[in-house]
Amino acid sequence: MTTVAATGAPGTVDLTARAVLFDMDGTLVDSTAVVEQVWRAFASENGMDAQAIIATGHGVRAEDTMRRHGPVGFDVATGADRLFDLELAAVDGIVPVPGARAFVESLPTASIALVTSARRALALRRLEIADVPTPGVVVTAADVEHGKPAPDCYLLAARLLGVDPADAIVFEDAEAGIAAGLAAGMRTVVVGSHESETTRGLPRIRNYRDVSVTLHEAAPAGQDPRPSFTIALPL
Repeated sequence: MTTVAATGAPGTVDLTARAVLFDMDGTLVDSTAVVEQVWRAFASENGMDAQAIIATGHGVRAEDTMRRHGPVGFDVATGADRLFDLELAAVDGIVPVPGARAFVESLPTASIALVTSARRALALRRLEIADVPTPGVVVTAADVEHGKPAPDCYLLAARLLGVDPADAIVFEDAEAGIAAGLAAGMRTVVVGSHESETTRGLPRIRNYRDVSVTLHEAAPAGQDPRPSFTIALPL
């Protein structure tokens, strides 16, 4: 468990970093209703327990969820393709988490990454619909052997950005993703209302409306050339 103390201006938690890694669904894009609608339809088609899937599947790769909840002999590859088609078609109700666009735009473009359990095409589609900028580095379910809650995806994103995990901040809304960020050795901010033993002591925001960023000057020669920045989170 990682605890972040309140520092900086009264009423804020200040975190200084060189990179920010974002989850997508529930973190940058409010798509919960759409995701649940799609999974209910898919579960109905395939004789699965929709409630069990919704209770445990948020933030987890679709294939991993199907292996856990699918009937004996279920064809995961075919099921994942079918779910993907349903997800691409379900666009009504996808909106940005308030303030997400402005927050992403306030960060150095070379210092941000998207780390999602969704397929790349779906991630790009939902960001486009929500009008949230797409980071230059995108790590998806297909890019790692082990999905969230394993740390692989976040560690890969840090490597692609060229930063140490200790210099990165993760924004996540789901249990699996929060656990992945912490397992990667990264400071992790909870977005939304999810609470568990894992989230105890972690900084939390409802949205990005009152989050601010202060950019620092580049480090002197011989030090890490990537500029750092401080993110002020409201308490």
